[in-house]
Amino acid sequence: VRGAACVSEVGSGAMRSSGIISCLSCAYLGGIWVPLFLQIVKESQQQHGLRHGDFQRYRGYCSRRLRRLRKTLNFKMGNRHKFTGKKVTEEILSDNRYLLLILMDAERAWSYAMQLKQEANTEPRKRFHLLSRLRKAVKHAEELERLCESNRVDAKTKLEAQAYMAYLTGMLRFEHQEWKAAMEAFNKCKTIYEKLANAFTEEQAVLYNQRVEEISPNIRYCAYNIGDQSAMNELMQMRLRSGGTEGLLAEKLEALITQTRAKQAATMSEVEWRGRTVPVKIDKVRIFLLGLADNEAAIAQAENEETKERLFESLLSECRDAIQAVREELKPDQKQREHSLENDSGKVSNIQYLHSYLTYIKLSTAIRRNESMAKSLQKALLQQQRSEEDGKRTPRPQDLIRLYDIILQNLVELTQLPGLEEDKNFQKETGLKTLVYKAYRCFFIAQSYVLVKKWSEALVLYERVLKYAREVRSGAGAYMNSLKELPDVQDLITQVNAEKYSLQASAILGELHNHTGPLSERFETFCLDPSLVSKQVSLVHFPPGFQPIPCKPLFFDLALNHVAFPPLEDKVEQKAKSGLTGYIKGIFGFKS
Repeated sequence: VRGAACVSEVGSGAMRSSGIISCLSCAYLGGIWVPLFLQIVKESQQQHGLRHGDFQRYRGYCSRRLRRLRKTLNFKMGNRHKFTGKKVTEEILSDNRYLLLILMDAERAWSYAMQLKQEANTEPRKRFHLLSRLRKAVKHAEELERLCESNRVDAKTKLEAQAYMAYLTGMLRFEHQEWKAAMEAFNKCKTIYEKLANAFTEEQAVLYNQRVEEISPNIRYCAYNIGDQSAMNELMQMRLRSGGTEGLLAEKLEALITQTRAKQAATMSEVEWRGRTVPVKIDKVRIFLLGLADNEAAIAQAENEETKERLFESLLSECRDAIQAVREELKPDQKQREHSLENDSGKVSNIQYLHSYLTYIKLSTAIRRNESMAKSLQKALLQQQRSEEDGKRTPRPQDLIRLYDIILQNLVELTQLPGLEEDKNFQKETGLKTLVYKAYRCFFIAQSYVLVKKWSEALVLYERVLKYAREVRSGAGAYMNSLKELPDVQDLITQVNAEKYSLQASAILGELHNHTGPLSERFETFCLDPSLVSKQVSLVHFPPGFQPIPCKPLFFDLALNHVAFPPLEDKVEQKAKSGLTGYIKGIFGFKS
């Protein structure tokens, strides 16, 4: 019955009764159950587009629902020829669906504002229309709050109407950048929802607690803009814990981070990498390099793989933008781009070296991301049996092989960066890293062969893994510090040795249990074959296979070509010669 509360809008005539309208306690009024305001809003949003951020679809739903409500309550705004405005007053507040009218009006205006916010990224003038629709939503929320002040509405419903009004007011002030007023409105909304959460069961309190969590980042953002510098760290922690902010705050927070880094970038003039100092004159590159340490720290502190993956993608996106900005600086000087070596020093130009540095960061980040994904897949491989029981797709060694292929390709690109061809230490370090990842790639190729019981191929690949690992250990020496972040080859050697013994045992057992062919073909070989005592024992091939037999010979009469036959002219009747006379006689049917 409760599930039908929001859709009880169809019927003949308006249902009117007297009594208290209680949206929060779900009172039975006029034959209709009325659920919570917030519950109505959240359920409608999730079922009609907002799960995927489709505000236009949700706005259309609100319009259709308003039309159904007005028709059911006989509360039409005139006819198709003339508009007649009507307002919901306390005197006609005899049916709880009149409150839903005001609520859907506010939701429709809010959803239109959020749709315009998405479109305003490319069309800035739509921001004026956005603010207009938010003001309209606040006006409807004020009307809802005023109606709920009626004696027919209980105290809990009044509180929820006040919280809804405060929420929309805070969003409007937030867009106007009136930080103090927005913070006061959000704090009021948060306080009311926290009190309501304590007054309900755990199941109902979840909805209110979720709204409180949505509001908290907005409050901290307003506090930062007012002057609370500690709020910035809290916002970053919220962004990290939640895997990224959503809704109204997401764009604002990213802009704030960029703005903060831009202020710091004014003092940054150069960067040092591998013993060479390069001036940095491009603002976008400065901002990226200043935020590099923070992004890497956030990745290290990520609590789950999903958050880590999102942060990796964000860092790579920023790096690509910085590289593009450097490329645009390289374009005007075509001669410098084609001949990047300077005449005096023989080194690449500063702008080209900066491009190599940013490319190095991009490739190194991509390698770390793929390595993180490989570690997750390795853990999943260890839990493969449990995953199969759960009916989920189990990872395969082929998935890891693909990741290591990409890593090796990135390492090849690193060795080809301009300005690093003569850096022997860098080339040696990259070569050792390549050997490490080759060893792991070869290991998982061997694992894939083990799965299909190709023992000899897997054994050869295990030997290749040990060869790569020994080369890494022998050549590491002074490069141990740079190899600390890489997977440990000693663990790989231990694992390969164990796998080799297991592989040899499996190969022997496979030969003992290799029952190919029927019993009649293996009398000389002893093996334990349980199928011999089963109902489907294989004794002989039946039906037997085809065997070749000699075919019927073909005879060719070669003497016929050399035989001389006697003449037969005297026995053949000679036909009389006929000329024109015979032709005429033949036409008229005369025969000789």
